[in-house]
Formats: sequence, C-alpha cells, structure tokens
Amino acid sequence: MRKILSSVVAVAAVATMGISLASGAVCAAAQDNELSDGCKSAYLCDFASGECVYKRNENARMPIASVCKVMTLTLCFEAIERGEISADEYVRVSAQASGMGGSQVFLGEGLEYSVNELMKSIAVCSANDSCVAMAERISGSEDVFVAEMNERAKELGCKDTLFANCTGLPKETQYSCAHDVAVMFSNLIKHKGYFDYSRIWLEDFKHPDERVTTMTNTNKLIKKYSLCDGGKTGYTGEAGFCLASTAVKDNMRLISVVLGGESSDIRFADTVNLFDYGFANYENKLILDANTNIQQRAQVKGGKRDCVSVCPLRSSYVFSAKNAQPEVSQNLVMETLRAPVHKGDKVGYAEIYKNGIITDTVELVAAEDIEKSCVWDDIRKVAGEWAL
Repeated sequence: MRKILSSVVAVAAVATMGISLASGAVCAAAQDNELSDGCKSAYLCDFASGECVYKRNENARMPIASVCKVMTLTLCFEAIERGEISADEYVRVSAQASGMGGSQVFLGEGLEYSVNELMKSIAVCSANDSCVAMAERISGSEDVFVAEMNERAKELGCKDTLFANCTGLPKETQYSCAHDVAVMFSNLIKHKGYFDYSRIWLEDFKHPDERVTTMTNTNKLIKKYSLCDGGKTGYTGEAGFCLASTAVKDNMRLISVVLGGESSDIRFADTVNLFDYGFANYENKLILDANTNIQQRAQVKGGKRDCVSVCPLRSSYVFSAKNAQPEVSQNLVMETLRAPVHKGDKVGYAEIYKNGIITDTVELVAAEDIEKSCVWDDIRKVAGEWAL
C-alpha cells in the first residue's frame, strides 16, 4: 500500500531560499546582452532540468560538422551498455575506415584496435577513421549506423536534426540546430565513461604496428577554462566553427552550444561568455539532501519497531535564477513495509515540483535496519498497551 505523506511547501518559505524563475523571461533578458554575437546560433541550459538560460536562433537548421560525433559516441556507449560490444574487445579496421580524410589517428587497414582506444580518439581528437570503424563494428556498415543515429535523435525529441554520415564531413542533406545539439549532448554526458575521455588534453595513440599518433584535445576550453570538463568541436567551411560543451561549478552543470562561429577563438570566447553568465546569475538550491533523513518515516508491519527512518537515494536540487522566488513543493509517496527491512531498501519516492511542474523524482530508501519481531516482542508490545 502506498501513502502520500506530504505535499506543498509554502511560497513564503521558499522565498527565503531564493529558488528559481520560469525560463522564458530569463532567456529574453539574457538575449539582450548579445552573449554570443560571434556565432549564428547558441543555446545555454541547465543539465539536470534542461531549463533554458539563453537562446539565439536555437532552432535554425545548419550544418554542425564534427559535432555530429556527439551522436556517434552516444550509440557507442549505448551498445556497450546493452552488452552488444565490450570496451575491451578489438575491432579490425576496414579499408573504408582507414581511408577517411580530415581529422584522424591514421588507423592501419587490417590492424586491430580496442573499442576503448577508438572511442577515446573520437572524443579527444575527433578521429573520423575511428568513427567509421566503430560504426561498422556496431551496425555492419556506416549507412545502417547513420539510420540508427537518426532514429535515436527522433527518440530524444530532436525535430530539426538529420545525419548523413557519422563523421560530420561535408555531405548533402545533413543538419541540426543549437537546441537539438544541447539535447543530444546532455544525453551523451549521462554516460559517466564519457568524462574518462573528455578531460584528456594530450595523449599518445599507440598503433599495433608500433607507430604513435599524438592526440590533442580539440576542445581548448579543457586547458583554458577550469570549469569545463567536456565538449565536442566541429568545423567545415560550410558549418563554420561549432562547439557543444559543458562546465560545472559547485553542484550546477551547464550545457552550452554555439554554431556557425566566425573563428575558432570566437566560438571559445562566446562559450565562456555563456558559462560566465549562467554561473553568475543562476544556482541550484538543495531540496533533498542524500545525507539527511527526511522528517516523515515509513510504516513497518511485523517489525521490532513500527516505523523506519527514511532518506533520499540522492540529493535533489531546483535550478534557480538567484533573484527568483517560485513556489516549490514536495510530494512524498511511501510504501507500507513488512519486516525485516534493510538499510537501503526502497520505501517510496519523492516528487519535486517548481511552479506546479514536476522537475525531479527521487527514490526514497530506508536509513536503518528493522528486524522482524518475535513472539516475546509481541508480548511486550501488548503488555505495554495494557499498562497504558
């Protein structure tokens, strides 16, 4: 049986916490500052909630060059998670893959490389040859892989995206937009293994035939902006200079996308402007602390005690303009448990609302053990009730 235990937090109480503002007005205000006037389009949002902070021509369809590798890497990580491939297995490189132009690590035809090293080279130095090698391993051919890229984009709700290859090299009928790239990049960085690659600045790529190719991260913000820990660049003459990136400060992670930059320096400068604006004007307010028990307890039947302390499985925050005062509420739903109960057992969930819209759902777990009662426990309980 489930029991709803609590709901609304008063607006006055939230006002003292300084929690967030609706995103639309904020985007309009930020746009007046021309934070990204060196690029054709841009988008800045909170990673956890997806709430927009700044937008400029965010739905304009345009080529994104190697930024399309955000989706290439996504399909690689998802194939690993499904058990279809292993990060430790080796991939034999085809003539097609080894013959790719543009950014590459110069894979040798017929040689075998680990999935881990191929994915690393895609993330760090945008290796086109590694993209095709992985596409062929996962889907059998690049064409089939690209069809899967487009299907995945649709599943993520990207309505202004169409891929024609897995590398971003110039080809007719391929495009995306700043908003869609932000969605796809946010999905990619949910894979924790991505950051094992994205933070690398300089590393040697060792070939089976003893050649060495030095990889340098194409995302210069890894070196120049201390808050940035991931990103994907792109450039062609048609696309201009593009960058999808992420930065984190305290407990808040932001996603930035700039497309069609006039130069490499401008795309990085505009991205820093966006991040600096976001961190200066927004914050994440702690609503549930994973290290603190909530006030309500869950009922326990047949235990040495009739209730158990409860805590959230993880912390929960509300994304917030620093000068905003929205209404925040919590809806706690508890299970009626039967002993024994072990610390960490799921006991229910908490729904977090901001301005009437759900922003997070957090699992609630038992914070302690409750042993099953024995006959003598029941006798003592009855005796205690008689004494009253």
